[in-house]
Amino acid sequence: MFNRLCLIGVGLIGGSIARAARVRGLAKQFVGFGREVDQHNLDQAKRLGVIDEYYLSIAEAVEGADGVVIATPVAAFEAIFTQLKPYWAEDAVYTDVGSTKGNVLAAAERVFGYVPDNFIPAHPIAGAENSGVEAAVDNLFVDKRLIVTPTESSNPDAVRKIRQFWEQLGSVVSVMDVAQHDSVLAATSHLPHILAFALVDMLGRKDEQNEIFKYAAGGFKDFSRIASSDPTMWRDICLANKNELVPLIGQFKAELDKIQNLLAQDDGEQLFETFTYARQARQRFLDQFLN
Repeated sequence: MFNRLCLIGVGLIGGSIARAARVRGLAKQFVGFGREVDQHNLDQAKRLGVIDEYYLSIAEAVEGADGVVIATPVAAFEAIFTQLKPYWAEDAVYTDVGSTKGNVLAAAERVFGYVPDNFIPAHPIAGAENSGVEAAVDNLFVDKRLIVTPTESSNPDAVRKIRQFWEQLGSVVSVMDVAQHDSVLAATSHLPHILAFALVDMLGRKDEQNEIFKYAAGGFKDFSRIASSDPTMWRDICLANKNELVPLIGQFKAELDKIQNLLAQDDGEQLFETFTYARQARQRFLDQFLN
């Protein structure tokens, strides 16, 4: 599918793309690009056989590449586009793995004046608690959803190639409008991460934190798992999608206020109805999407 695939950012996601594509024979050569501060991680990526070579010069990294995947935190995209601009190749296909899309397209427009038709935004809904190339695996995307968010000007052949690439990595591919993507992901991914971070932050600052965490049950472990995610990445995601998140946080605060009032009033009937509706809504989700 590709002769030379360049990964800009070789962490968990970028590394897993390279591992998965290598196992499935989707590229002949895998190269990475990063900054000097990333050199230890790049050394590890090469030592582990995730990539064949890496470069600290983006010109060298993308030279001859017919596929380029941007797998950095979303806040870095404008800087990446600026570095790529002098070497942008019309016969290559570019994509990304960012968890937000509106800000990515806005960054491209600021740098290029438009969104290049061979840049096809994508978002794999997959991850793990651990970060870094050591955590990369070749099956991270199997049976996971992947959202492609092309623009009206996207090259159909480039869209088709990126879709086929992700399908061959094992993903279940959907096509979605950029605004819809950011709205849906704010509710289903970004807000839950904020809630997990906020809960663990609150409990971790209590004087009796050792006792709290010592006796925490499985429910706490399950709910708080995503608070182990990369803080830099999630800071960038939340800031990038703040226009969707701020109203959602307001709605969630109102829901908490409602439950607080029900408890204060000993209104067990309404509390039961709230919990029952939530349980049934989750079961509908499980029945519809996970079976």
